[in-house]
Amino acid sequence: MSDSVPSVVGPSAGSVLDLRAIGKRYGATVALQDVSLTLLPGEICGLLGENGAGKSTLVKALSGVVTPDTGEMYVGGAPYRPRNVLDARAFGVATAFQELSLVPTLSVAVNLFLPQPGINRLHMIARRRVEQEAKAILGAHGIRDIPPATLVGDLSLGMRQRVEIVRALWRQPRILLLDEPTAALADRDWLFAQVAAAVGWGASVLYISHKLDEVRRLCGRCVILRNGRKVRDAAVAAMSDDDIFSSMAGRSVVETFVAVPPAIRPGPPMLRATGLRGPGVDDVSFSLAPGEILGVAGLEGQGQARLFQSLIGLHPLQSGRIEMRGKPAALRSPRAARRHGVVLVPEERKTEGIFKDLTTVANISLPVIARAARLRLISRRAERRLVEPITEAVDLSPRTLKLPIAALSGGNQQKAVLARALASGARCLLLFDPTRGVDVGAKQSIYRMIQGFAAAGGAVLFYSTELDELVHLCDRCLVIYRNRIAGEVPREALSQEHILALASGAGPSGQGAAMELAG
Repeated sequence: MSDSVPSVVGPSAGSVLDLRAIGKRYGATVALQDVSLTLLPGEICGLLGENGAGKSTLVKALSGVVTPDTGEMYVGGAPYRPRNVLDARAFGVATAFQELSLVPTLSVAVNLFLPQPGINRLHMIARRRVEQEAKAILGAHGIRDIPPATLVGDLSLGMRQRVEIVRALWRQPRILLLDEPTAALADRDWLFAQVAAAVGWGASVLYISHKLDEVRRLCGRCVILRNGRKVRDAAVAAMSDDDIFSSMAGRSVVETFVAVPPAIRPGPPMLRATGLRGPGVDDVSFSLAPGEILGVAGLEGQGQARLFQSLIGLHPLQSGRIEMRGKPAALRSPRAARRHGVVLVPEERKTEGIFKDLTTVANISLPVIARAARLRLISRRAERRLVEPITEAVDLSPRTLKLPIAALSGGNQQKAVLARALASGARCLLLFDPTRGVDVGAKQSIYRMIQGFAAAGGAVLFYSTELDELVHLCDRCLVIYRNRIAGEVPREALSQEHILALASGAGPSGQGAAMELAG
């Protein structure tokens, strides 16, 4: 890092973390510019900003994943220049990343101890000892439903999120970085208890979240970034929600949901499922009309993910019938589903949605790339002409197209995934929690895209862990409980309370088990 910035004069007295004039560029893109902040011992400080504001880059710099171009960092008054995550850990800095860093092909136990799991005399992983130690660590953090021997790839997203958080916590770091920690959690109170315990042993916490209720509950102070710069550093209690949003977005807060009239069109259903059965899917039937936004709600692990995957052939169904526009359709693979106009936008964009080694334009153009080729050579100009009209529909800036998609914020990556789905010529979109971990501005862009797609005659099956999204966006909502449809809520009756009652088993298919809804 350069020490030529005049504002760098050394650490602040009494701070556990001190950043001075941090800057980072990716080519012509300025990710961070002259960002300074301090973190006091035992403090929980919020870090807020829209997607692309620089939050993730700042977390990566603190975690040793990237190296700032300018500025200085200090931990406990000592210069801090981590070269990797292990360097950061040696300084007592631990991170639970939003884009999970777990290795899916390794067990929970091994992941907890990476990159140095215990080995035996044969220089092999001492599996039994590692699993016993992992069980004790998980139990100490209130987790008893995740067997340490289980492969991480076999866990639900919420379970993986908890393992990611425990991996950051169990060594009792002095500085804890939590990047959207509740984005996939079913039980936020579990996370809040872990944060309280961390502060109890003396940790300082930098808490990144788009959920203002969490920031108000946990944080005494927050730092707000916009376009790579720090624009506000103030006590949370001194700011209204409108103050916070205005600082984040540079504009006044507007209604998150804009009411639009239903766009449902007459005629045969775009998609009809009858008596679908298979692993995780138990006698599911529903229809989806052209122009309709059909919501799906459910507690974590109730079968909603398996239903979406089964509809595009990722998991074979044992029985049942699927029709498109009144005609039988064999959707035995994602490619076959795409030929029928059915496209899934998956829940985990990092591992299932993007091709991280490609540019943004290449990620979007994949379904139509043949149209940009002549004599088997791709015309980059023709490729861009194909993509640019689609990026407008998802509010993705043209300047992002040349960048590696891995360099984009999570919200912009999600917009690119949605743009690729539109480029494929989809007539029926299966959206699985498409706004998970994105900021208010990016959410609004995604809402407009969904509404515009339906208004043009497309059909949307929309699962969300955010109940207010289902209430405000959907024409009706199916509620899944124990792999079945527990009930259907019509538009005029849509409310969070009604959905939650069915999702917790109070409907005709339930047993009355009280549970907390995901998200």
